[in-house]
Amino acid sequence: MPRFHCPAPLREGQPLALPAATARHVQVLRLQPGQPLTLFNGEGGEWDAVITRMGRSDVDVTVGAHRAVEREPARAVHLALGMPANERMDWLVEKAAELGVASLQPLHTAHSVLRLAGERATKKQAHWQSVAIAACEQCGGNRVPLVHAVGDLATWLKTLPASDAAQPVQRCLLSLAEGTRPLGAVLAAARADAPLLFLSGPEGGLSPAEDTLARAAGFVPVTLGPRVLRAETAALAALARAVGDG
Repeated sequence: MPRFHCPAPLREGQPLALPAATARHVQVLRLQPGQPLTLFNGEGGEWDAVITRMGRSDVDVTVGAHRAVEREPARAVHLALGMPANERMDWLVEKAAELGVASLQPLHTAHSVLRLAGERATKKQAHWQSVAIAACEQCGGNRVPLVHAVGDLATWLKTLPASDAAQPVQRCLLSLAEGTRPLGAVLAAARADAPLLFLSGPEGGLSPAEDTLARAAGFVPVTLGPRVLRAETAALAALARAVGDG
């Protein structure tokens, strides 16, 4: 059954005009009145629905029963990463959403090839958010990961809150430098429900100065093994390992 993200309050029995972007997606698929579909708004679970009217640019549905189904990882895993170039960032966002990432923070770093500012950065953020939504529609995820605005690594590190013993967030830095620990060992020592925050560099990794700043901000340097992975592969491999262990 087709699934659509519908960023609106939903309740059983509700007649609803779908938001413009959702209606456009329904029309592209050439669905017709009477056909069933599934809606989710990111607040938990999903709703059955039936199309009642197809207009030129609008679509009406009746919302059916709510199903309290969740397909999210046992713990929240967040990714902060130096943006890889070209279409690799799109691919990374899509696959991270499929795996169940909780949020993504795109960052400028010293070795970043991709540089975004102003309107271009805003448009890219919106595009990546739409990629994440489409991935959740396809994979069954009912909570869409938030794609944050593009930031600068050093500035972003300063905004991180102090560690909270009541709700500890394990911060991990994917690193090829000396003194790393196996990611598996760090995950095994962390609380099973503790949120994770991974920081990963772009092509070429983080600079020595950035590596030092990250460690000072509480990031534990970890390794995924002896192979040198591409920037987008490393981030996804860490995410897959973390959600698998959760």
